[in-house]
Amino acid sequence: MDEIPIAKLVAGVDEAGRGPLAGSVVAAAVILDENYPIDGLTDSKKLSVSRRASLELQIKQRAKAWAIAESSQLEVDEINILQASLLAMKRAVLGLDLKPGQVLVDGNRLPRLDGYQMLAIVRGDMSEPCISAASILAKQYRDRQMLELDQLYPQYQFARHKGYPTELHRRMLKEHGVSPVHRRSFRPVRELL
Repeated sequence: MDEIPIAKLVAGVDEAGRGPLAGSVVAAAVILDENYPIDGLTDSKKLSVSRRASLELQIKQRAKAWAIAESSQLEVDEINILQASLLAMKRAVLGLDLKPGQVLVDGNRLPRLDGYQMLAIVRGDMSEPCISAASILAKQYRDRQMLELDQLYPQYQFARHKGYPTELHRRMLKEHGVSPVHRRSFRPVRELL
């Protein structure tokens, strides 16, 4: 009797938080379950806060596997934002309970991972549901992290700008100086040191 081929497990990987001046860069890896499809998956930045929260819950309940990992702002300063993003992605893939047969990564660069078949897809969060799912988990996790930092450092108003270099954030930086969670290698922060 012929063996039934096992469907290849495909993991989508994306990151959140490359542009901000503070906090860690976060990556997620998700293996969706084709038996439990999730409607409305797309780039997390295109979704409302409430829609993202609803999809996050569905992804965590229905995916075959998911993992979230990060690189701290200290690692960002030490190895640069691109390498820190790739490191967070690698950690996310290695954090999965199941080993995927293929890994689809949003963007044009791949983390170094031996023993994995990998493909970089520019704007993959718009075309590959598993990458969209990873994008949503990473963004939700990072946004919550920024709300926690807002409690610790209320003077920077992280809840309002999530660490991005908005006019408000730059003004708060000039007014209050650099906090322990700011990325010192990023120019607007470096110029204040």
